Amino acid sequence: QVQLDDAGGGLVQPGDSLRLACTASGRTFSTDTVAWFRQRPGKEREFVSAIRWYSITFYADSVKGRFSISRDKDNSAMYLQMNNLKPEDTAVYTCAIGRPITSTLRTQRGYNTWGQGTQVTVSS
Repeated sequence: QVQLDDAGGGLVQPGDSLRLACTASGRTFSTDTVAWFRQRPGKEREFVSAIRWYSITFYADSVKGRFSISRDKDNSAMYLQMNNLKPEDTAVYTCAIGRPITSTLRTQRGYNTWGQGTQVTVSS
């Protein structure tokens, strides 16, 4: 059993940066894939970023070049560095762990453990 706790959200202005953190307790595997999803108000949850155990990273087109995902080797902590934030980035961000195949890496069904979510608000 694994529990994920994500934090680091807040209220920022456009162009600011935030660093989200996700800590894991319980049994994890070094080969698990770590991902971040987000849910905007009135929208479905969408894929943001993921990192494989061998450090290959994936990003949604909407955040590529602005966000950066990283992880501790033992999966005790995962991070999402968000730079040049835009109002469109306002959402609840949630970390997740799983063992997705390529076709499910960008989908919710590729992951079995989820954090509680942290609110990010970007506004002037």
